[in-house]
Amino acid sequence: MNTAFFTLWTSTLALSFLTVSVQGNTPYDIVVYGGTSGGIVAAITARKEGKSVLLLSPDKHIGGLTANGLGWTDIGKHVILGGLSREFYHRVWAYYQKPETWMPDGQVDKSKGQHGPAIDEEAQLMYVFEPKAAEQVYRKWLDETGIPVEYGRLDLANGVSKNGARLTAIRTEDGREFTGKIFIDATYEGDLLALAKVSYTTGREPSSKYGESINGLQVRASVKNQLPPGIDPYIRKGDPSSGLLPGVNPTPTEPDGTGDNRVQAYCYRMCLTDRPENRLPIPKPASYREENYEILFRAIETGHAKSFMSFSPMPNHKTDSNNSGGISTDLIGGSQDYPDGNYATREKIGQAHKDWQLGLLWTLQNHPRVPKEIRQAHLKWGLPKDEFTDNGNWPTVLYVREARRLVGDYVLTQSVPEKALPAKRPIGLGAYTMDSHHVQRVVHPGGYLWNEGDVQKHINKPYQIDYGVLLPKQTECENLLVTFCISASHAAFASARMEPVFMILSQSAATAASLAIDDKTPVQQVPYAKLKAKLIAANQRLTLRPEDVGNSNLLSR
Repeated sequence: MNTAFFTLWTSTLALSFLTVSVQGNTPYDIVVYGGTSGGIVAAITARKEGKSVLLLSPDKHIGGLTANGLGWTDIGKHVILGGLSREFYHRVWAYYQKPETWMPDGQVDKSKGQHGPAIDEEAQLMYVFEPKAAEQVYRKWLDETGIPVEYGRLDLANGVSKNGARLTAIRTEDGREFTGKIFIDATYEGDLLALAKVSYTTGREPSSKYGESINGLQVRASVKNQLPPGIDPYIRKGDPSSGLLPGVNPTPTEPDGTGDNRVQAYCYRMCLTDRPENRLPIPKPASYREENYEILFRAIETGHAKSFMSFSPMPNHKTDSNNSGGISTDLIGGSQDYPDGNYATREKIGQAHKDWQLGLLWTLQNHPRVPKEIRQAHLKWGLPKDEFTDNGNWPTVLYVREARRLVGDYVLTQSVPEKALPAKRPIGLGAYTMDSHHVQRVVHPGGYLWNEGDVQKHINKPYQIDYGVLLPKQTECENLLVTFCISASHAAFASARMEPVFMILSQSAATAASLAIDDKTPVQQVPYAKLKAKLIAANQRLTLRPEDVGNSNLLSR
């Protein structure tokens, strides 16, 4: 052999082995990006389908919001649960059957959950739980299934490789590369779908786009979680020349229903405790500025003194504390740059939300402008010593209620949950109110401060969700499924965005991915009859039985 050629060949071979070693480039059938509740369920489903699967989590903790304080389950009606979503709540129930999981007097009222019982002993399901319990349940489940989990964030500059309309690999910031046949974006942000260059949107469509009533600007409809009328919006009361209070925008000039790019408010789902031996005091943020809480002081002056956050009871003297009322844990307007922001931008936004919420609670506990009775009512709450122990006892994941939304050939719109319209290819059910939080604070046309954007549209019964919500346009990407940032209008997304539905859609997505691999077909062309049969065999709920809702017009599956 030519010596020069042999030297070049051996050097190239060594380099190729080195590259594989550094990148960890094992080919997988299915690569799931997102260590969320949905990502975990998708990975477990793929393994149950006999496929090789990798779960890549951008966060050091798994479970997403379900393991980050959202233990007061947003579900609407429990009858939508089936398959692995139901199994999760059963595993939570089983976790709490062990006496060592309970503190003295740590039990919750079994009858008091959201839209139903906290604990259903007959069905062996539990819908309220501590953050650490949820993460332990997920980790044990993954260990039992033998699913490899890697940790790392996508390289936002060069994070995907694509051959025509097919994704071939994704890359993390540290240069690792993971190849797969099918990819699933199970993140709250939709970074993979964006890097794949499929169509998506952010913000609010005009109500006229899909014939909706609760999309776009909503000044008149925003009556929930509202400030009491009459709060002066100016730095010096009655003096417009002094400027608007921090975070307040001028009076909107557009009519209600006008589309914009504004994003509903985020918060952290705070886990608090009133158990003295497990309680840490609320710290005053280093960035604290009294003027940022002027709206709070003025709201209290006008009689808004009942609800500044929820204290939904969790096991062991803990809470799931969420936004409640006109000024609360939501940092209204603070999420605007998050969806398309880089990691540094998002980290800055996350810190601003943490500072806002800690500052709010510190103010309610300590500030002399807060009446004594309000201070005393809040002083009993602190951060639990046994939660988020490597993150200052604070949740690691911001509650990103909405970021990007896929735009596929099919778009879920308001009429589907509102009228329970049947789907052509149902893959699961939703049941929660169309619930979207405020997007901005403005000067009301009447001259006072007003929150804008919160809409609450009740739905009468569970509705079917079509397979199309998961699918990019085939010409854009034929081997990607999206399970949280689904193809839905802002109005419809407000219902479908809940964690149980996220798990439901993720199970169905991974099942479809398995079929696409078996049939060597784009995910858009998976035969629905085959998919339906597999979902039913896995106990996924696709329709309602008459006994679930009385005289339902949805046929039994």
